[in-house]
Amino acid sequence: MWIDKWQHGYVKTNGIKLHYVTAGAGELMLMLHGFPEFWYSWRHQIDEFSEDYKVVALDLRGYNDSDKPAGVSAYTMATLIEDIRGVINGLGYGTCILVAHDWGGAIAWHFAYVYPDMVSKLIVMNLPHPAKFSEGLSTPKQLLKSWYIFFFQIPWLPEQLLAFNDYRAIAAAFTEWAIDKSAFTAEDIAAFKDAASRRGALTAMLNYYRNIFQSGAIGSRTWSAIKIPTLMIWGENDAALGKELTYGTELYVKDLTLKYIPNCSHWVQQEQPKLVNQYMREFLTAIS
Repeated sequence: MWIDKWQHGYVKTNGIKLHYVTAGAGELMLMLHGFPEFWYSWRHQIDEFSEDYKVVALDLRGYNDSDKPAGVSAYTMATLIEDIRGVINGLGYGTCILVAHDWGGAIAWHFAYVYPDMVSKLIVMNLPHPAKFSEGLSTPKQLLKSWYIFFFQIPWLPEQLLAFNDYRAIAAAFTEWAIDKSAFTAEDIAAFKDAASRRGALTAMLNYYRNIFQSGAIGSRTWSAIKIPTLMIWGENDAALGKELTYGTELYVKDLTLKYIPNCSHWVQQEQPKLVNQYMREFLTAIS
């Protein structure tokens, strides 16, 4: 099986231990997943890019085999940023190509502002620039799409709902949102459910959202324009994040490439892996 070729490892960073899967050698390509996922979300990209890079697909703090520190305060954006800095340095690198999706994308955007010299190229999928997301949350359309953010603020009840009936809600997030239902096999769904079922994982995953307003993940502030060459890939049929959140991103990114993928859901790199890989290749080749 292709997955058996990859190596598993751990890196100590910011007082915790994070799990990752890696393949290849060369320049570091660090991949950050979203909610409710784990490193496995990048299974279609690891082999493809390990031909030319050292690909590291991380389990973010609180997820799967990574440490799950207790308490909401352990999941602030500032803390998550320091996790990534420590991972890059802990792997023996000073810079990386940062590839991210969903919550990983939120971390990647913020990381690029705090540590721009540590990101040679930025690739973000289906997560808008923080300024655009904050702007979107002032509109009724995006507020309706983002209802779950507010539901997740409630103590313990979201955990119960996500775990109910053998983690059916976790499975449904993929199978019901996907436009191409065949993109997720029974084995894929089982892997996501297994990761979510780890002791403490659900609360840790939800603590990202429970910190979202207080920690600076979203909110009003002044954003300059980053100079890092940036590729945004966007599945147009995202049930959680409207395509309009990408409009105007060029105000915040001086060197922006934007690729839309029609008939594709939020899970863009899993649902349309060949096209995502093609766009990534074209972008990396053009600016290398």
